[in-house]
Amino acid sequence: MAMNIQYGVSTWLWTSPFKTDSIELVFKKVADLGFTAIEIAVEDPSIIDHAAVKKGLDKYNLTPIVCAAFGSTRDLTHEDPAVHEHCLRYIEACLQCCNAWGAKFVAGPMYSAVGKTRMLSTEKRKAEWELAVKNLRKACEMAAQYECYLALEPLNRFESDLVNTAKDVCRMVDDIDHPAAKIMLDSFHMNIEEVNPYQAIIDAGDRLIHFQISENHRGIPGSGTTPWTDYRRGLNAINYKGVISIESFTPNNQELAEAVCIWRPFADSQDEFASRGLKFMQHLFC
Repeated sequence: MAMNIQYGVSTWLWTSPFKTDSIELVFKKVADLGFTAIEIAVEDPSIIDHAAVKKGLDKYNLTPIVCAAFGSTRDLTHEDPAVHEHCLRYIEACLQCCNAWGAKFVAGPMYSAVGKTRMLSTEKRKAEWELAVKNLRKACEMAAQYECYLALEPLNRFESDLVNTAKDVCRMVDDIDHPAAKIMLDSFHMNIEEVNPYQAIIDAGDRLIHFQISENHRGIPGSGTTPWTDYRRGLNAINYKGVISIESFTPNNQELAEAVCIWRPFADSQDEFASRGLKFMQHLFC
């Protein structure tokens, strides 16, 4: 059965941080390669002109997704409440991007800082979970004011010690108990953490509003060991109608190098990476 979806790609494949000067080059590449959606990685909202982005989206007829980045200063489980407030203001800036560009949600692992991995006692882990839920409920209330959703993303064990699986993120969304709390999944993290990717997608169900893919080694989809048929079956089973988007990163990117650990290129060019990835998606999800 054909799937009613759009194919997208992240700006991180070519550049970081995304800024106003990136718009024309990246948007043109994405459209010329045949994608109809683009994930805009909003690392620093202050260097992105809202009107210029909207003009570029309209020019190249691209559907926007706003992806947020959560480093150590954007941590809703930090011991300092001032860090929580800083993170909430950043989430609000991303929601403002959504409204300016016509996006419907902010996506990312916004419950905690990426790379925060520790051995904690059961009591401490429970306290951090409850703190994340409390602060994410505030973020959801804010998202509702902007008529948007938050798509929470599980990360693998090497990038987070709080939310690693679809069951984890479902429990978090249940605990937040707010209609703006939704889910995104990423095949890269799922390939590390999920026993059954098909069942993970079923568990997320109609709360899944965004889906990212890359190969098990972060390379071109279709070039590794990912059980892609399981992903297709799962998305078909829940009648997924959102965007399926490639997320990977340029190996020339110094800013994200330690976070994503891509030390070698996966193609002769990032354009080739995107082109081959799109052809694979079109074949798999047709």
